[in-house]
Amino acid sequence: MKKYLIALLISGISLMGFSQDTNTMRTFDPAFVHSVYFWLHNPDSETDRAAFEKAIHTLLANSKYTKTNFLGIPPKSEREVVDDSFTYNLFVTFESAEAQEAYQVEEAHLAFIQEAQSLWKKVVVYDAQGQVQ
Repeated sequence: MKKYLIALLISGISLMGFSQDTNTMRTFDPAFVHSVYFWLHNPDSETDRAAFEKAIHTLLANSKYTKTNFLGIPPKSEREVVDDSFTYNLFVTFESAEAQEAYQVEEAHLAFIQEAQSLWKKVVVYDAQGQVQ
């Protein structure tokens, strides 16, 4: 399953590169990418989804450290290499690993966890630092 998630992440990032225009490319900060996958207990519950979305949008609006972000849901796929079992995924960029560490303990992030953790049954995180070109 981990291999499938990694393949999904790589595919998603590759596809994002093809769909971005010049302005978007300037705003995306590749220094540090924090990728989070959430599986909700009740993914078909509109009430739970609304509560999760409200909490995560509040986090993104109030975080002092996030630079760019993307919140998505999985498209259904027939391809075996695509893991579409998660409910939401979040990509957040930071200017550095230190900024990401500060984010982990900032009030906005801790408030999000407190507010939304009862909604999810599983969370998987992948962090990646950009390579020097």
